[in-house]
Amino acid sequence: MADLYHDGDRSLQDRFDTRRLADRIEERLVVNHLDDEDRAFVERADMFFLSTVDHRGYPTCSYKGGDPGFVRVLDERTIAFPNYDGNGMYLSTGNIVRDGKVGLLFIDWEHPSRLRIHGDASVDTSDALIASYPEAQFVVRVHTQEVFSNCPRYIHRYALVERSRFVPHSGMQTPTPDWKRAEWAADVLPRGDVD
Repeated sequence: MADLYHDGDRSLQDRFDTRRLADRIEERLVVNHLDDEDRAFVERADMFFLSTVDHRGYPTCSYKGGDPGFVRVLDERTIAFPNYDGNGMYLSTGNIVRDGKVGLLFIDWEHPSRLRIHGDASVDTSDALIASYPEAQFVVRVHTQEVFSNCPRYIHRYALVERSRFVPHSGMQTPTPDWKRAEWAADVLPRGDVD
């Protein structure tokens, strides 16, 4: 595993006397695979945040949501998730196509905890899993390089009120979002996009 910290990290660790703690966390908590507890955490998640970096060096962070289990742990080093219809910009997944480096942040809001995954991702429009995800455009697979939990003390507690009605389900038509019917967007949508 590559050294997790760079000069910027080290300068702040030294300023606030946390270098020893940071080194201990890297030594004891940062691994390159998912254990059974991590697998359960990921597979019960109904959302996560995906970070990538664009061609200009700017980071982007996307929210990815679905039903619990939409992110699958395929083995101790590989996870997969679908890409559903969105706004057509493909900012995060386009960055994956360009260089493949990703960061994922999973948060359990009801029982404060979080898990970070750094890895190398790929996009596959003909992945064998695509048939198991209704309306998926493609599947993203992530080969894990670093997996670690973070201190949960600043996670605010939230409870789920309602799952999005736009998450695709087998045998059900997914509704069209109102913004796709707006005048500014209606004439530039992909063919067959609005029901």
